[in-house]
Amino acid sequence: MSTLERGVTRQETAERVVVRFAGDSGDGMQLAGDRFTAATAALGNDLATLPDFPAEIRAPAGTIGGVSAFQIHFASRDILTPGDRPNVLVAMNPAALRANMGLMDRGATIILNEDAFTVRGIQKAGYTTNPLEDESLDAYVVRRVPMTTLTAAAVEALEGVGSRDAQKARNLFALGLISWLYDRPTEVTQQWIEGKFASKPEIAAANVAAFKAGWSFGETSELIDVQIHVPKATDVPPGVYRNVNGTTTTALGLVAASSASGLPLVFGAYPITPASELLHTLSRHAKLGVRTVQAEDEIAAASIALGASFGGRLGVTATSGPGMDLKSETIGLAVMLELPMVIVDVQRAGPSTGLPTKTEQSDLLMALHGRHGESPIPVVAASTPGQCFDAAYEAARIAVKYRTPVILLTDLFLANSSEPWLIPDAGALAPIDARQRTTPPGDDEVFHPYARDADLAREWAVPGTPGLAHRIGGLEKADLTGAISYEGPNHQRMTDLRAAKIAGIDVPDLEVHGEEDASLLVIGWGSSRGAIRAGARRARESGARVATAHFHHLNPLPANTAEVLRAYDRVLLPEMNCGQLASVLRAKFLVDVESYSRVEGRPLFAPEIETAILERI
Repeated sequence: MSTLERGVTRQETAERVVVRFAGDSGDGMQLAGDRFTAATAALGNDLATLPDFPAEIRAPAGTIGGVSAFQIHFASRDILTPGDRPNVLVAMNPAALRANMGLMDRGATIILNEDAFTVRGIQKAGYTTNPLEDESLDAYVVRRVPMTTLTAAAVEALEGVGSRDAQKARNLFALGLISWLYDRPTEVTQQWIEGKFASKPEIAAANVAAFKAGWSFGETSELIDVQIHVPKATDVPPGVYRNVNGTTTTALGLVAASSASGLPLVFGAYPITPASELLHTLSRHAKLGVRTVQAEDEIAAASIALGASFGGRLGVTATSGPGMDLKSETIGLAVMLELPMVIVDVQRAGPSTGLPTKTEQSDLLMALHGRHGESPIPVVAASTPGQCFDAAYEAARIAVKYRTPVILLTDLFLANSSEPWLIPDAGALAPIDARQRTTPPGDDEVFHPYARDADLAREWAVPGTPGLAHRIGGLEKADLTGAISYEGPNHQRMTDLRAAKIAGIDVPDLEVHGEEDASLLVIGWGSSRGAIRAGARRARESGARVATAHFHHLNPLPANTAEVLRAYDRVLLPEMNCGQLASVLRAKFLVDVESYSRVEGRPLFAPEIETAILERI
């Protein structure tokens, strides 16, 4: 029986809600958020999430530097972003409260773990006075819940469960309380707990007890006097959905490309935040022919991928910005060898170590130009966690068809955020024909490793095939034969051929959405897509006439780019960098592309895009 039938104090219906869990990095906020997301997906809401990790591996407990958060936006209609301002903040300690107060609007609800607001805890968070006793929270609806005490009481009668186990289960109490508040199904979470801790039944029992205690507190306490129901989404396309993050879909896209092309996938990587999870994810697919290698460094990882491609496999490597710096020489070698290779760059804030747990779009110019010599390569960018599948598949397709390394740009926000993903029909995916040369030349034939097809792609000869031996290396290749050549005219010709091959890659036209008579066009690339669409939608609701377009191919650009840009009086380009794509488009098309840029280690938000649009109309 639904709790809506049980006579709670007050019931409300909301179209959409934003909830943010926050606490110490050891408080299990990511787990609580992930489990709340799973229950929300099971209920049929559309959703988007934003995990927010601290940069410090282990900051002192109770300090601002150690706060971890997880935000989820769920609704009864299609949504585009993980939300702007939380409706509810769950703060497990004073530092979590202080770190997140800047996100809260007046009137929002704050649910506090009252037990954590000790004198020492308040001081460690940087407060000079107790926020529960001064007037700093008067503008909010504050619910003070003794979560630590109630969790300990819930598990004290269980055998084999100590006080430390009770401390660790506080996040499940908070999850139970929020699950009751928004009428989430309990079975999904309880079954997960029992499966996760099947080998430790006493821990499973403690977590289930804490979860149920949180639910019961919400149901019976007069402190929480309202339950909010968000109906299931009804405007999403029918089909089979899976709740995924961008890392999962990137991995699945690469595996799908491997299957479609018949090329076993070899993935070489060196651990680096936030790309490491892709190595972990792909390592679970050995049964599908995937081979993963954790290399000694970034250079070795790129070399493993390129060597695998030379050996007739689909070579892939992944990293973040600092690793891209180190891989650049090997990528240049892949350009010279003209072999298929996919390089996944999960962007993070830089330069140098930068903000390793924060998102950014600042590697675009490096992807386009960051190599020695004239070495253009295709660049593909993913736009949503679900679209990472299509972007990864497309990057592999281009690499194989045109015999070239391809850079796939995602970012930390895409990699870690999740959304419902409509599982595609495998039969509808674009075919990938490897066209490898595995037969020796005939009696009257001479094998030319740099002979090209209509797409200017050279032959891909599998090593070990009799009669197909050829030279490899970083020195310039003679046209057709692939022999070493120091001739200036040959270098010019090979440089022109490699550039023409990339420029001739067939990519879809840029699609424009919005009013036909709009005077302002808002364009973007990468993970800004949701914020741009949502901001434009809000601006239209205010009466603005605006169009939007989004780039998924950044080199080569869509053939109709100039036509689209010149069709509008003004063009606005929001980016999480200092205007990198805006600079490229201005230089290439001589169009005054107006840049709206932010490098604050966070995604762009819909309200700021809306404001930027309305300021220009």
